[in-house]
Amino acid sequence: MYRDIPEELLEVIEPVVESSGFEVMDVTLTRGRTPWLLRVVLDTPNGDGRVSIDRCADVSREIGTHLDVADPIPAPYRLEVSSPGLDRPLSREKDFSAACGSEIRLQTRRPLEGRRRFRGTLLAFADGKVRLEVDGAEVQIPFDEIAKANRIYHFTRADFAGEAAPGSDAT
Repeated sequence: MYRDIPEELLEVIEPVVESSGFEVMDVTLTRGRTPWLLRVVLDTPNGDGRVSIDRCADVSREIGTHLDVADPIPAPYRLEVSSPGLDRPLSREKDFSAACGSEIRLQTRRPLEGRRRFRGTLLAFADGKVRLEVDGAEVQIPFDEIAKANRIYHFTRADFAGEAAPGSDAT
């Protein structure tokens, strides 16, 4: 979740990302055996997730340079910069607002109504609460209780119907 990004990392990463015309959607630092993994997810200001691989590579090089200077990570690390992808994370309030009507899965920080994992249709996001339809019942989850959430992408025939080659008879 965006709110959980360590401030010392956000202070280095966010200005670089914004100067490249993107927004920081999420940053996670996975500690453990070295090298640690620093994963940065970028999005466009309009939230369409259209960040090319080339642009991710450009931003990655720039972030890497700034991290080398600031040195906020006390261990060797590997940097990954990516776009949100099909199962885009929902980490900011605006991500939840934009995903209304979509199927999502989320995990809470502690059990709510006897469970931590929920999957259902996001009905609304308002007043700091997610309204979710799960198994035919409505559940309200405070935004502050959400540990992780993702939109669930459903493939359709259109996803596999590539454009017809020039001069072909395909319609």
